Amino acid sequence: MKITLPGVIFTAIFLPLSAFCQTKADSVKVDSIVSTKLAQKYISTVSKKADGITNDLDKKTEKYISDLQKQEAKIQRKLSKVDSLASKNIFSKSPNVYDQLRTDLQNKSDRLLKGSGQYISWLDTAGTTLKFFQNNAAFKNISAGQSQLKNAFGKIHSLDDQLKQAENVKEFIRQRKEYLKQQLASYNFGSELKNYNQTAYYYAQQVNEYKAALDDPTKLEKKALEILNKIPAFQDFMKKNSLLAGLFNIPEDYGTSGVAGLQTREVVQQLMSERMSLMGPAGAQTAQANILDAQSQLTQLRDKFMKTGTGGEIPDFKPNDQKTKKFLKRLEYGVNLQTAHSTYYFPTTTDIGFSVGYKLSEKNIIGIGGSAKIGWGTDIRHIAVTGQGLGVRSFLDMKIKGNFYASGGFEYNYQKTFNSLQQVNEIKMWQQSGLIGLSKMISLKSKMIKKTKLQLLWDVLSYYQTPRTQPIKFRVGYNF
Repeated sequence: MKITLPGVIFTAIFLPLSAFCQTKADSVKVDSIVSTKLAQKYISTVSKKADGITNDLDKKTEKYISDLQKQEAKIQRKLSKVDSLASKNIFSKSPNVYDQLRTDLQNKSDRLLKGSGQYISWLDTAGTTLKFFQNNAAFKNISAGQSQLKNAFGKIHSLDDQLKQAENVKEFIRQRKEYLKQQLASYNFGSELKNYNQTAYYYAQQVNEYKAALDDPTKLEKKALEILNKIPAFQDFMKKNSLLAGLFNIPEDYGTSGVAGLQTREVVQQLMSERMSLMGPAGAQTAQANILDAQSQLTQLRDKFMKTGTGGEIPDFKPNDQKTKKFLKRLEYGVNLQTAHSTYYFPTTTDIGFSVGYKLSEKNIIGIGGSAKIGWGTDIRHIAVTGQGLGVRSFLDMKIKGNFYASGGFEYNYQKTFNSLQQVNEIKMWQQSGLIGLSKMISLKSKMIKKTKLQLLWDVLSYYQTPRTQPIKFRVGYNF
């Protein structure tokens, strides 16, 4: 079994807490040293996560509002050349509308905080877990612990407010879209309205991205909650104090007795068994097949609803699902190999390339990279590792169909043996390669390697190189 430093730290922090609470299931008192360490680890992580998403969402909201206002101003200028009176009537209140929205956002007005908002499991879990720590007797006498908890509660509350505001901003944008659509119905502003609709759609998608980020717990959060959930006192506290438990009023004996007005699991199972027995020997299989089919259709409907990002409104364009992701989330790292043989078994050289690709969309990737040519000697009895060349690369992959991509790239390669970097500093000694060809991506079920990339490329500039290189290149790559 592999032992890591984080594992030792977590064991030292949480194991005493687990053992203590298992012996006293009805108590939430925890040893002061252990609970302080727990707070410093978990509470700090929760606070930073909430604060980071709050600030990012606030900046993105302001950016999208500015973009929408600029697009309205562009439509107004174009309309004024056609119908100045209509332009004045339709857009006379536009500046005030957007200024008021910004003021409401800055002041967190009640108008933008109305409604309960969407239930987000992370906010519920994090908030209830902080309350669990707050109720520990050890924390009540530690001013630093109480101060840290108060700060974390404030960050979570600010994030909750920010998400409520975002939902109301989405509603504001939806109403504005409808207003512009109605007012400009008799004018030819299809492309301008399409741009406005795209910006509105991507704002809704951006909000969904941040919500998805909340549901992606850090390693520390996973480990902390995994151990805390084994503690009876924590389980009991979550059942009584979480928002979800309050909404559904979960009883103490949940799972062992029926809720008034509802059938118990045993009654439902017995009824299903009786119904399936009437369907003959294949009754169970038929019922199971129907249930799976229904689940599949519900999943498809749910995915279609969620992908729209605008509460079920189908976009009138083909969305780019990479547009709202952060820069680092759109990067794809890769490594590829290309060998040349002196015999059937022994390779003379191996080109090892490294690349960083940027996803323009799910179908198009552009990137840069570098390569090193390593020499292995002449045969198995004369092995010698030497530097045989260097290269810099650029590439573009465009999806054709299925797993096949059209690939192209431009490279500079230094094809001579070198012992130091000073030997490769003259650009005239580097050969140019222009590559076009076909790539096939094979998805892999691996945590580290996402897919294998097979490439067959033609170097159209190889015929002008001195010495001439092979025009056909076959490369095997792996993307992370």
